[in-house]
Amino acid sequence: MFKTEQESFWAGAFGDDYIDRNKGEKLYAGNLALFSEIIKRTTNIRSVLEIGANVGMNLMAISQLLPEAEMSGIEINDKASEILKGKINGKVYCTSIVEYVVDYQRDLVLSKGVLIHINPDELPKTYDLMYDASRKYICIAEYYNPSPVSINYRGHDNKLFKRDFAGDLMQRHKDLILVDYGFAYHKDNNFSQDDITWFLLRK
Repeated sequence: MFKTEQESFWAGAFGDDYIDRNKGEKLYAGNLALFSEIIKRTTNIRSVLEIGANVGMNLMAISQLLPEAEMSGIEINDKASEILKGKINGKVYCTSIVEYVVDYQRDLVLSKGVLIHINPDELPKTYDLMYDASRKYICIAEYYNPSPVSINYRGHDNKLFKRDFAGDLMQRHKDLILVDYGFAYHKDNNFSQDDITWFLLRK
């Protein structure tokens, strides 16, 4: 059904189990802190599209900061997609990221902890999708590494890849401008994240 083993992995039982780990007030508070730092560097965002939105923890935080903006998400897992539909005010696309077809542009396109799980061979297509789907901003919040590397993920090989995603994207689409970047530490005293490095790019 899916082109890559990574897609099947997240669409199946592992993706179902992830739903229970991807929630909670502490995560929500951390997301509010993270996205407030990012959103304050933008202007006039009226629509957001998240790739790999899961059950909407990121989009719900952003909607608190941008209450009038439309929130939409792409999610490969059926169970997560159904939950997401009840939490956001925009469209939910229950499909693989690499199979998604852009219907209209959003002011901000976001990935957080998703590009790391995509088969590296499919990244160029994913980069193009994010670029084409964005009217103005792209935010990448992922595990950073200066060179590509594969990391064992919860006992599974070839399911987590670190690299310079933002650098790749800017190299592929040279009109993109780096607005800002930052790091969210897992031992932050108040608002921890999973050692995420974020990059805000503008067309």
